[in-house]
Amino acid sequence: MEWFGDAPRTAVVTGGASGIGKATCELLCRDGYRVVVADRDFEAASAVAQHIDGHAVRVDVTDEASVGALFDEALRYFGGTLDALATPAGIAETTPFDELDAATFRRVYDVNVVGTFLCVREAAKRMREGGRICTVASVAGKRGGGLSGTAAYAASKGAVLALSRSAARALAERKIVVNCVAPGATLTPMLADAFADERHRARVEAMTLLNRSAEPHEIAEAIVWLLSPRASFVAGETLTVDGGLMLD
Repeated sequence: MEWFGDAPRTAVVTGGASGIGKATCELLCRDGYRVVVADRDFEAASAVAQHIDGHAVRVDVTDEASVGALFDEALRYFGGTLDALATPAGIAETTPFDELDAATFRRVYDVNVVGTFLCVREAAKRMREGGRICTVASVAGKRGGGLSGTAAYAASKGAVLALSRSAARALAERKIVVNCVAPGATLTPMLADAFADERHRARVEAMTLLNRSAEPHEIAEAIVWLLSPRASFVAGETLTVDGGLMLD
């Protein structure tokens, strides 16, 4: 693939220790990137980094200083500039609407929305022309919930959709491309508690055309494609990867 000639490409993946983030790190490594595996769980991130010959960094995406330090460390370790960012880091929340308190709502928003914003902003400061960013929302942000995540989660992922479009407009003049992936139900640790209820899992999977959930690598393939030169004319777009659930 031609992009920046023969120069090595560096990518940062938040939430890289597990689930979609881990799969994204593995696929970026496959495609020749030098990968920074960023996560609050440094031990798990280190295991992923060792497996792919990457570099692990502990980060709290809600903390502005921590996020800035993440990208400084990425460039210190690998040198050069940053070429790609994926933001799978996030949390789920399943509290019923009538029982949801403001503190919980703010916590989910802080991780899923503010965390995404801070990572996109700090990455863009360190990117050259041609840099690519892929945020991670959810079909819950399009549907308003109705699957596993409820009001706080759905609202936060809807905000990520809007944030991604706004970032795409703001960064376009610097020739930095922003896109978004909106996964459906995916078999990650974040969904494990909700899917422990077999009837709930069967209901959600029956809403898809494929009658199943995604594996993390299936979502990661979409993210890595959007970060690659193969998606050279895709900008400001949200790619829904849900097995046809949104056709319900």
